[in-house]
Amino acid sequence: MDLRAIMMGLAFALMWSSAFTSARIIVSDASPLFALSLRFFISGLLGVLIAKALGQTWQLTRTQWRAVVIFGLCQNALYLGLNFVAMQWVEAGLASIIASTMPLMVAFAGWVVMGDRLRPLAIAGLFAGVVGVAMIMGARLSGGVDVTGVILCFIAAAALTAATLAVRTASSGGNLMMIVGLQMFVGAIALFGAALVMETPAVTPSLKLALAFSYTVLVPGLLATWVWFALVGRIGAIKAATFHFLNPFFGVAIAWALLGEALSITDFIGVAIITVGILAVQLSKQNPTET
Repeated sequence: MDLRAIMMGLAFALMWSSAFTSARIIVSDASPLFALSLRFFISGLLGVLIAKALGQTWQLTRTQWRAVVIFGLCQNALYLGLNFVAMQWVEAGLASIIASTMPLMVAFAGWVVMGDRLRPLAIAGLFAGVVGVAMIMGARLSGGVDVTGVILCFIAAAALTAATLAVRTASSGGNLMMIVGLQMFVGAIALFGAALVMETPAVTPSLKLALAFSYTVLVPGLLATWVWFALVGRIGAIKAATFHFLNPFFGVAIAWALLGEALSITDFIGVAIITVGILAVQLSKQNPTET
């Protein structure tokens, strides 16, 4: 893994983790699904316009179109949609911790459902992840955290798992920015339909809301997605997913710094254990001969 890939991975992890804090700000002043649908529409429009300016087309391969649809539905509509709804009741730091368990969920699903053989390091990582999550969830549940919000966050993480698996072949064949823009439109359409059924449009205009919404559209929405696709294309999905081990720390740190969310000793210990577990699982997938 070269220096450029490392910098891309660090940038992605930081941008991805910051989305939970900006989302928490947005849902406090606007209808979650309508706001997220609008965000995806604007991000998609910008992405397609940038792609056209770069000479890219929407003549994608069949595999790319499949990834656009799956990624748009799973990552944007389900994962982010459920998280936006959940963060009306769940703190941004907790939501980011739950979402960060996605690499553990991928490894566990491969082991139980697909019969993948796990190395001892991966099994230890899965065990560590379960222990860390159990510590945090036990403390939060006893403290009165909203159970429905937590369940929605875990369902969202499962959807992100499916989206990540779909990305593996999306970056081959070119037209990368076009793919980013089009999958935003898929999410926008799906969420707008859900919003019409489930929500009544409501917004409390404020500078805080405008800044959070603009940031979410441009940075986690557009730039982070492009960096993720580019990183997967550069070093592969397995190595790229290693950077998810940074998300628990980044997520809680940003929420603490910007939103003032309280953190207990149990949270710190649980996040550290989850982080070690994610790293162990991802390192176990590396070829021993690779450096």
